[in-house]
Amino acid sequence: MRTTTEAVLDPADVERVLRPRDGLIREHPEGDGVFVQAEGPLRQYRRTVTVDAGRVTQTVEFRLGLPYFSALFVVPLRLTLTALLPKRPQPWWAPPQRLDRRAAEVLATVCALAVVIGYVGALLSLTMTYAAAEFGASRADQGLALGVVRANVVLALGILILADRRGRRRLILGCAAGAAVLTSLGGLAPSLAGLALTQILAVALTAALLILVGVLTAEEMPAGSRAWALAVLTMSIGLGGGLATGALPLADLGLRAWRLPFAGALVFLPLVASARRHLPESRRWQPATRRSGRPRNPSHARRLVLLCGGAFLLSLFATPSGQFQNEFLRTERSFSAAQISAFSLVCGTIGGLGVLLGGRLADLRGRRVVAAVGVGGGIVTTLALYLSRGWPLWAWGVADSVLGYAVAPALGVYGPELFPTWQRSRSTGLVAAAYAAGGVVGLVSAGALSDRFGTFAPTFAVLAIGPAILVVLIVRAYPETAGRPLEELNPEDQAR
Repeated sequence: MRTTTEAVLDPADVERVLRPRDGLIREHPEGDGVFVQAEGPLRQYRRTVTVDAGRVTQTVEFRLGLPYFSALFVVPLRLTLTALLPKRPQPWWAPPQRLDRRAAEVLATVCALAVVIGYVGALLSLTMTYAAAEFGASRADQGLALGVVRANVVLALGILILADRRGRRRLILGCAAGAAVLTSLGGLAPSLAGLALTQILAVALTAALLILVGVLTAEEMPAGSRAWALAVLTMSIGLGGGLATGALPLADLGLRAWRLPFAGALVFLPLVASARRHLPESRRWQPATRRSGRPRNPSHARRLVLLCGGAFLLSLFATPSGQFQNEFLRTERSFSAAQISAFSLVCGTIGGLGVLLGGRLADLRGRRVVAAVGVGGGIVTTLALYLSRGWPLWAWGVADSVLGYAVAPALGVYGPELFPTWQRSRSTGLVAAAYAAGGVVGLVSAGALSDRFGTFAPTFAVLAIGPAILVVLIVRAYPETAGRPLEELNPEDQAR
């Protein structure tokens, strides 16, 4: 893209235009008013400035060339790069710390793969209430089935241990393709138990993929933009979940029509194939088999126990409150599939804005304050949602979504940050296993308690004790990692 801007400026402003810029990109002067990209995310960049009697003519030529997402950034890049006098070094939509070209390409590619995670990961919970209607299953049966599927953590851990030994790239691509294929088999399930069994391996691959793209992202991003990058990754997962939600009205076509969205998982296979061209191996990955002679950090065990405990406490409440939301809307608020889809899309779309805010604040203000406020506020908004009717239900749903998305990057970045590269996938997987275990306990408990109480609100009031304890842990025990290089947090790693 090529854009020319002309204006008559004061001498002081002319001098500003003729200086190299250091914002979204860092310029390198070539002489005679010509500047090129020294560091930044663009594939090509050139700014040429000429001055004639106070009239400044600036021509900017650039090409982003990011895989999958370039079109989304053409307009904001043009507005930022072609301004004669930029108002701020970094625009509001850009990362807090500048990305280089490699980091930008990696982030774009893993975000595309995150759409796959969002779609295949959301299908089971979205369709469970309709599958239960076909199979005549109770809420307790649903909770048990969802819990059994989440017990795939042993399979996921095996993949993650292999990723520390063999690298991130091959397993990311394999998990993405395998998750899409195996998820589609859910549409052939003959019973609720059959549905759960078909999805155990699919969800295991999806869980491993989620952790691996998070680890790769943290290893490739600059220290000041790790939480922001995970926020963008979370938004992409939300996009995939939105696609699954958009397919949910197909369930209204008939008793067995809930199976159709499962077949839709196969459309992501060409995307996974194309990602092979853009996804490199992590620049920080060091094989676990080569760690001999490295000093062991005794704090790793303490960190692991802390993060696993926090993940269990959060999931005890967050998993069932999310998984049973459609059941609540269908049975207690008489929502149709189209209304459930609309509710999820509205809340998810608006709430998705919270993830960028949370990620930016977690990088600029610190992880702990964002996490503590988000978890504590989420207790209130979730309980209010399950107690509401009419328009307040929608309002609390949006608020709950905003807080849920905002806290995700602040807490999610701890796993990749607090462990060395040769055990980063495994340790993050153990934290995810603890989260899954908390989810299993929460799902089974919520299913049984809601059958006893006859409604969900008192059920989640009981389970809210988990995240309430987590808020105390975040404030008192969680470390602050914002802006610190991974090698500083883990001296065992050698900078590359």
